[in-house]
Amino acid sequence: MSVILASAGYDHTIRFWDALTGVCSRTIQHTDSQVNRLEITSDKRFLAAAGHLYVRLYDIRQTGSAGNTSSLVSAGDNGGAGSSNGTSANNNSQAVMTFEGHTSNVTSLAFQIENKWMVTSSEDGMVKVWDIRAPSVQRNYKHNCPVNEVVIHPNQGELILCDQDGNIRIWDLGENQCTHHLIPEDDVPINSLSVTSDGSMLVAGNNKGNCYVWNMQNNRDITSLEPSTKFRSHSKYITRVVLSTDMKHLATCSADHTARIWSTEQNFNLETTLQGHQRWVWDCAFSADSAYLVTACSDHYVRLWDLSNSETVRQYNGHHKGAVCVALNDI
Repeated sequence: MSVILASAGYDHTIRFWDALTGVCSRTIQHTDSQVNRLEITSDKRFLAAAGHLYVRLYDIRQTGSAGNTSSLVSAGDNGGAGSSNGTSANNNSQAVMTFEGHTSNVTSLAFQIENKWMVTSSEDGMVKVWDIRAPSVQRNYKHNCPVNEVVIHPNQGELILCDQDGNIRIWDLGENQCTHHLIPEDDVPINSLSVTSDGSMLVAGNNKGNCYVWNMQNNRDITSLEPSTKFRSHSKYITRVVLSTDMKHLATCSADHTARIWSTEQNFNLETTLQGHQRWVWDCAFSADSAYLVTACSDHYVRLWDLSNSETVRQYNGHHKGAVCVALNDI
């Protein structure tokens, strides 16, 4: 099984890691700007990097082996936490495609399930839908404030976004209109949101450390939302919320230097707090079996955590400035 693990941030590099050994297997120079978000296409062919103004698409196969054939479970059985900062000579930095059109930082991106199109959000207030086969804008959705994140509903027909003014909106791509507008707390920025893989639940995290949860139902491709619960997950900013593939866990990252795991099946009871990072934790990604979590932090480090014991299995050393985004595919 090939594991693709990549991270990026403010040192203008994208680093691929061998998940098992902790060695940096490849570095891509991203000279334009910092990298705000990374996403891997479902077929593992491309890595997309969202930066200032642009999204660049890199061919994973073209630039060499991206991961290790051992699973993340093997990494956990390899004798506890380890770290390395070796770098291979294979540093092909040529993007195969560039998406231009935003006028400020691109804050997030997501791929349609068959990788035919991509959606991006930006501090310029725009959400754009792009044709990946030819890098062109298919749709523009304008908002009056920075958009912090956009996700694609599992039905592939709706976009869900959150913004700096505290709004959540759902856009119906078929009808080309906004069908839902939610404001959990007036003028409190919502930094991140996540949807379960079956489209039954939406979670959003805001600047006050609050998480809001809605139950979602999808009838004839029309989504209805029902408020479920609200809980305080951190005392400081929430930077990222991510639901696990098995839908049993929610991960929250925060300015309080921690990531936390919550049980979706037990009314979001706290399962564990992952402590060890020294600065803001910006991003995280679950392994496919939901047993591991990877985190990226301003302390320059990326960590792999075993959620069964809350221990750091690997620390990935190599970034010279803050690491703010991570992408993992171990399917």
